[in-house]
Amino acid sequence: MRRFLRPGHDPVRERLKRDLFQFNKTVEHGFPHQPSALGYSPFLRLMAIGTRSGAIKLYGAPGVEFMGLHEENNTVMQIHFIPDQCQLVTLLDDNSLHLWSLKQHGGASELLEEHRFTLKGPPGSPPSATQVTAVLPHSSREVLYLGTESGNIFVVELPSFRVLEDRTITPEAVLQRIPEDNCNRRSCELVEALREHPKNPDQILIGYSRGLIVLWDLQNNKATHHFLGSQQLENLYWQRDGSKFISCHYDGSYTQWPVSSDNRQPEPLENTVPYGPFPCKAISKIYWQTTKNGLPYIIFQGGMPRASYGDRHSISVIHGSQQTAFDFTSRVIDFFIIFSSDPAAEFDDPSALVVLAEEELVVIDLKSAGWPAVHPPYLASLHCSAITCSHHVSNIPLKLWERIISAGSKQNIHYSSMPWPIDGGTNIAPDPPQRDLLLTGHEDGTVRFWDASGVCLHLLYKLSTVRVFLTDADPNDNMNTLGEDEWPPLRKVGTFDPYSDDPRLGIQKIYLCKYSGYLAVAGTAGQVLVMELNDEDAEHVVDHAEADLLQDQEGYRWKGHEKLKTRDGPVRFEAGFQPFVLVQCQPPAVVTSLALHSEWKLVAFGTSHGFGLFDHQQKRLVFVKCTLHPSDQLALEGPLSRVKSLKKSLRQSFRRIRRSRVSNRKRRGGSGNVSEVQEANAKFDQDALQEMELAPVQRKIEARSAEDSFTGFVRTLYFADTFLRDSSRHCPSLWAGTNGGTVYAFCLRVPPAERRMDEPVRAEQAKEIQLMHRAPVVGILVLDGRSTPLPEPLEVAHDLSKSPDMQGSHQLLVVSEEQFKVFTLPKVSSKLKLKLTALEGCRVRKVTVANFGSCKTDDYSENDLAVLTNLGDIQIISLPFLKLQIRYPCIRKEDVSGIASCVFTKYGQGFYLISPSEFERFSLSTKWLVEPRCVVDMPEVTSNNHVHNKSGTENAARKS
Repeated sequence: MRRFLRPGHDPVRERLKRDLFQFNKTVEHGFPHQPSALGYSPFLRLMAIGTRSGAIKLYGAPGVEFMGLHEENNTVMQIHFIPDQCQLVTLLDDNSLHLWSLKQHGGASELLEEHRFTLKGPPGSPPSATQVTAVLPHSSREVLYLGTESGNIFVVELPSFRVLEDRTITPEAVLQRIPEDNCNRRSCELVEALREHPKNPDQILIGYSRGLIVLWDLQNNKATHHFLGSQQLENLYWQRDGSKFISCHYDGSYTQWPVSSDNRQPEPLENTVPYGPFPCKAISKIYWQTTKNGLPYIIFQGGMPRASYGDRHSISVIHGSQQTAFDFTSRVIDFFIIFSSDPAAEFDDPSALVVLAEEELVVIDLKSAGWPAVHPPYLASLHCSAITCSHHVSNIPLKLWERIISAGSKQNIHYSSMPWPIDGGTNIAPDPPQRDLLLTGHEDGTVRFWDASGVCLHLLYKLSTVRVFLTDADPNDNMNTLGEDEWPPLRKVGTFDPYSDDPRLGIQKIYLCKYSGYLAVAGTAGQVLVMELNDEDAEHVVDHAEADLLQDQEGYRWKGHEKLKTRDGPVRFEAGFQPFVLVQCQPPAVVTSLALHSEWKLVAFGTSHGFGLFDHQQKRLVFVKCTLHPSDQLALEGPLSRVKSLKKSLRQSFRRIRRSRVSNRKRRGGSGNVSEVQEANAKFDQDALQEMELAPVQRKIEARSAEDSFTGFVRTLYFADTFLRDSSRHCPSLWAGTNGGTVYAFCLRVPPAERRMDEPVRAEQAKEIQLMHRAPVVGILVLDGRSTPLPEPLEVAHDLSKSPDMQGSHQLLVVSEEQFKVFTLPKVSSKLKLKLTALEGCRVRKVTVANFGSCKTDDYSENDLAVLTNLGDIQIISLPFLKLQIRYPCIRKEDVSGIASCVFTKYGQGFYLISPSEFERFSLSTKWLVEPRCVVDMPEVTSNNHVHNKSGTENAARKS
């Protein structure tokens, strides 16, 4: 009965746990998944992005971020800031309107939803009668004008969302002022655009889909001018002085219209098809920006020739004789222009073009020659190539940090030096206590280094491994080069490029030593590259070595992909991390585990066939160990030929189930009739169900068969200086854990520094542990005499950690998917275990040692295990006694890719992918917390500016 007794309640420990542990999801890094709407407030200098899942995110100066979520989770269709207010309105695809406000609370601003509203028509009216298509927040800040599919324009009071029915502008009222021979009732269907006059707030421009445009007098409730376009209307834009406006159309044309003071019927000044004369795609949005030199900027989306360039996503900029069509690799959602002139100024003088594409945000500097892109401090396109792995390194030394930034700055020389133009709000969060790096491996063979110290995930440096190998693409190809006479003048912009030249280039494992600057990178085709940091460009030969993990065993034949072909002769590398040796595993299977010991100059690697050790100082293979079981045929097929094997295993599983049911029936039913057998089956199932429900604390975990597939798959590798042969002498060692629950331990003899290049490193297998339940080993850890995890290589040499205790006995912790087990060293006798699957019904997916400091005092901290399970829960387990401290739900159990992508930090934080382009950051610690804390103050309103567009972006920008 002892296992049913609850442990005693310790109030001191409970208090300490509250000081140590606290779960918070703090910030989302990266680019919003599936953006659907864009808005900008020149008054607040804030940008808003809405998504298909109903999220709304506001961005200003670096570190200024806000997020809101609509309860309905519907697509955000439009975002409009209320002029000169800390408020915005969103329109969802369910036709509901939502009013959001930025309000200060506890010294910081928060984004709060205040009201919601759905426009309702009279009983019996069709949905189109109130389906909102255009929204205009009036400069009076008192009303919204809502254009609908039926042609009605409703006036809604703010902030109450009360419909002012007496001010509704109906199609019938509009048609009364227009000659009958010019239009009919269908001309006033579907309001495409609403624009307020830039100089007269009592006039609004109404654009209908069929081409009719009306200037409406709000005071006298009548149409003063009407303009008849010959093509379907897409959008409208007022020129700054209000003397003209521009309409853009479905046929790829735009038209200038004069607005006279009398009531004469206006004729268009100019009709232009920029990329004619052949049929062109629609121009969906246009700007006409005036400048001091007299040449306007004409900026529009679309308009490309349909036949040849109909699949391009482009925004064109024309300024005098200079014309460029910026070509994006994903669909353009929306764009706006930032112009820095005063509201009372005569000219627009645009400074930047901000484009929200489906997969990235691109900002173009319109002030600098050549219109270069601006390097964004946030909203990074993490998935410019699909993320395949992640690696976090805490507390980077300043010298290494500066060298990485220096290498990155040499890559960014083509970016504009313009300061980030969206700079509203003030970041009041404390400065990050340390420098942290998040490294992401990608499908195209690149590794990106991100500054993960604070709220903004900022790209520092990009490393490419492609130059080492021969691929179809030439790394010197420049996709942006254009011929002088090429038309349209397309120029590729942005970094999103989802296509990989060769899937074998994909990065699978990364290990960076922050003290020595050594970096190990392993890939999909069994390639392992060891690199060192060089501050200058260099050209050198990359040494090659092969590691045959099958060791010429008979009867094995690799059926997967071939290895990558390498370049012969010297290869030129940019400043940064440069490879000096390549270890090629044979067969060229995916590298599943990687470990680097920079003090011993050793790198260990594992695949589904075995593992090996390489001396990267002498550039010599030390040993390989084949872990393949005779039944592991699946491990020889590779990732590209597994469909048949999957079908085969499913078929075998169903056959086993069928056989077990038949045998059960024979045993229970004997020679009785069918009804008796069915009744016995039902009773048996019911008894079994009751037995499961009334089971004791532990579940029965059946041992896995040694013949299960992939038992030789190497899951983890670990270097340790510990007692392996006897308790009097410690020595370097390498530990490996496999999918079949086997742990291998090798004694290493590393020559002293003075003879390091003369004598070889030697290895000898000392131990082999087989876990009884044969669950995959996901983590190995050695604890010193103080029950403290051994320090990282070179950590003691840099005075950043105490020397490990070599007097007391060491302990080995083996973490499998189902259990935590502590063994004594060197005898390897079982001392303690925690049966996680038996107790909790879950399996370990990720595990790491994290240091938790008390938020009350700087004198206390402790090391614990942070564990992520297959249910998405995070558990904190104490060391060395393996007591569960606390459990937090973190990731949905259905989110398999999110669980697989999770990476923990050394100080109790973590990251996981919530979409292909976004990391969710969370914290388990009360002391280490990185979250946005910012304030948006209400700037003084010097004068009203009455220019608006579809996203409320044409107000002249003013510094907050």
